[in-house]
Amino acid sequence: MELWYEKLVRPVLFRCDAEAAHESAVRAMTMLGRFPPLCRVMERWNQLGKRHRPVRVFGLDFPNAVGLAAGFDKNAECWPAAAALGFGHVEIGTVTGRRQPGNPRPRVVRFPGEEAVINRMGFNNDGADRVARRLSRRRRARRRIPLGINIGKSRVVSIEDAAEDYLYSFEALADYADYFAINVSSPNTPDLRMLQEESYLMNLLSVLKDANDQRAAGNGRVPILIKISPDLTYRQIDAILGTVIDLGFDGIIATNTTLDRPGTFAEVRESGGLSGRPLRCRATQVINYIHRHTEGRLPIIGVGGILDPESAGEKMDAGATLVQIYTGLIYRGPFFARDAARALSHRQREWV
Repeated sequence: MELWYEKLVRPVLFRCDAEAAHESAVRAMTMLGRFPPLCRVMERWNQLGKRHRPVRVFGLDFPNAVGLAAGFDKNAECWPAAAALGFGHVEIGTVTGRRQPGNPRPRVVRFPGEEAVINRMGFNNDGADRVARRLSRRRRARRRIPLGINIGKSRVVSIEDAAEDYLYSFEALADYADYFAINVSSPNTPDLRMLQEESYLMNLLSVLKDANDQRAAGNGRVPILIKISPDLTYRQIDAILGTVIDLGFDGIIATNTTLDRPGTFAEVRESGGLSGRPLRCRATQVINYIHRHTEGRLPIIGVGGILDPESAGEKMDAGATLVQIYTGLIYRGPFFARDAARALSHRQREWV
């Protein structure tokens, strides 16, 4: 199936503008999601099956270890079809408190020779209220796999007011999230990465913790993970981990895209975050550092440079409990999650 995609389908898609091809893929998945019986048949073929124990982490059961990373389904349109393609979870967004168009086009560039992408999307999305209304039309009890919601800062909101902006999105979407990912690491929103600094991060996470604790007595607490940059120093990572552990948050997503330009990318003059194969090594290093620093006590979702089962297994061996793919989907096709999940099934970890 992967060879069929790479030889026949990918060349056609790669003749199109990268963002236009992405939008076509979202429409196709959205259409598939409108036919639940077909999705159930595809699930039986593409999921691991009952003989495999699910991954249990931060109180949720994942049928396999491979998820769809944030950035693909920004507006909660196509996620219902993800399980049919073999994904074990899906993360929508990034969603911001306010609706915003993102950065000017063109804003996505492929590098097929390096199996990489540079994007400068800038959190284009419909905003928390519209996404919440869209999610409200789907019954939570009918979900086939866990749904994560990735939230970020609205571009027009100052860094000083960021906590209230995240809180707005959290409260609008909390009834629909199986977990939240707090995105403080995208390189494409001005000043966003400043939120990884200790003073800003402590304030932001404290506000979200208080809101989540208030939910605990009523609708129930939602697991919250923090998505970090691969460009942090180890001292900066230590500070973030200290804050995350002190406040009792549930895990780390490592990593986002990079501003680094290794190897042949040194001469590339495209702004934005780099993903794909060039990120593989650094993302794995960060995962392993976090795993060792926390002595394996903090769940990690590993992201970055996963383009084959071997690179997915590398993340698990470094300490990840789950992995996510996006650029790998572009280069390997719609059933890459299924193939990676089957390869990882013997590495799956369980957290109580």
